[in-house]
This record gives sequence, structure tokens and C-alpha cells, in this order.
Amino acid sequence: MRFIFLIILIALFGYSLALVLANSINTQVDLLFAQIPTMNLGLLLVMTLVLGVITGLLLGVLVFRVVQTRWEITRLNKELELVRARHIQAAAAAAAATASVAAPAPVKRDDVTIVPPMM
Repeated sequence: MRFIFLIILIALFGYSLALVLANSINTQVDLLFAQIPTMNLGLLLVMTLVLGVITGLLLGVLVFRVVQTRWEITRLNKELELVRARHIQAAAAAAAATASVAAPAPVKRDDVTIVPPMM
């Protein structure tokens, strides 16, 4: 079934292209900085369409790549901030644990407070 649709599509495309190119009107296009020699109007239309599609696809790919890069940079910045917060929290917990081990609590004996020597 797909094969039949493909054949019909190619035949329809070829027929429409033949109708466009069968136009026998020759025209000359004067652009701002260039002058196109006299050619078939249908051929000029097809060439303009192809150039427009190619230009649009290239610009679309470039714009999408820029947008995708910006989204990825935003996502990575958020992840970096999260990792930094976790790192700061872990460093604070490690500092608190080190401080509690380094300075032992004073021991009370018979109304006398004995403080262990600090190194």
C-alpha cells in the first residue's frame, strides 16, 4: 500500500512540475545587486521555492540549536547550584563533626571542673 502511495505521489509531483515548467512565458528579474538573465517563469518559480526551503531549513536548524543550547545551559546552571548547596551542607556537617571531636566536653568531678588540654 505504501508503495502505491509513493508511486502516486511521485506521479503527482512530476505532473505538477511539468505544468509549472510548461509555462512558456520568459521573464527577466532585476534584483537590487544582480540581474538574472531571461528564463522560463516556471523554472524561476521552482528555483526560488527550492532556495527558500533550503534557507528556511538551515535557519531553523541554527535557531533551534541556539535555543537548545540555552535550555541546556539553564538546566546545567540549576544543577550546579544544587550541587554547590549540597557541597556547602556537607562541608558544614564535616566541620561540625570535626569541631565536636577536637574539643571534648569538660568532665566534672566533685565540684571541680577538669578541662582536657588542647593540642
